[in-house]
Amino acid sequence: MPDLPSRPDSDHLRSLLDRGDVAGLAALLAADPAAARRRMGPWCDHPLGADPLGYVAMLRYDTAHDVWRDVAGTADLARALLAAGAAVNGEPDDLESPLITAASYGDAAVARVLIEAGADLEATAAATAGGVPGGTALLHAAVFGMTAVVDVLVGAGARVPDLVQAAAAGDVRGRLRPDAPEQERILALIMAADHQRLPVIDALVAAGTPVDGVDTTWGRHPLRTAAANGRPAAVVRLLAHGADPALRDAEGRTPLDLCRSGRSRYVDTRGHDEVAVLLAGSGA
Repeated sequence: MPDLPSRPDSDHLRSLLDRGDVAGLAALLAADPAAARRRMGPWCDHPLGADPLGYVAMLRYDTAHDVWRDVAGTADLARALLAAGAAVNGEPDDLESPLITAASYGDAAVARVLIEAGADLEATAAATAGGVPGGTALLHAAVFGMTAVVDVLVGAGARVPDLVQAAAAGDVRGRLRPDAPEQERILALIMAADHQRLPVIDALVAAGTPVDGVDTTWGRHPLRTAAANGRPAAVVRLLAHGADPALRDAEGRTPLDLCRSGRSRYVDTRGHDEVAVLLAGSGA
């Protein structure tokens, strides 16, 4: 389907979605069903605009305040848009499907609605997409630390193709081969730390994976990743395995530094607060 032109009322539609106004959205769609597929915007925070379903999938990230938060009612908004004719897998020229967007932004409720409506679990993002080019919804959820969406996707039958994504999903049985390259095991340990898959952390360390190993491509490190993203259970387990709480990244930042800077991007800071106490108590 070709791009539908933006309309002056796209600001009104965005306002309804931002407020979670399901009744208002239903009234708008009853009068103008094509609005469910009409691209909104552009706006300064979405210079390319956004389709309504994809926009709902992004609502957990507050672009005005640069923070992550939980948002109620997104599943009902998604259902209303789908009932009015929104394309469950997006338009042919979209860079990613709504399910991939929901995975990237961590909205498990929207992901469930899309899957129930027949979303393609194995659809991949375009090579020019901004998240994980060529990646599936599962890979996006794994990379961005969206554990609830990982669980939804795996429960729905999404394919888990390798050790790294298996670590994010929490089950590496049959995947952790003795000949697995060290970098693959380090990446898996980073995933296990980010998703707090404690038995996987144990299995990888027992298999000889260096607990302070660093991803040579992006410089990620298990403890620093867990600290930055507020994963207290993973921090406890990594410290128990001997991870160094004073180990700095290429910019000189310790896990505690990264925890403190990461905290500023979340409305719910309880995980980061707990991690900060753990690291401070470890002598970091």
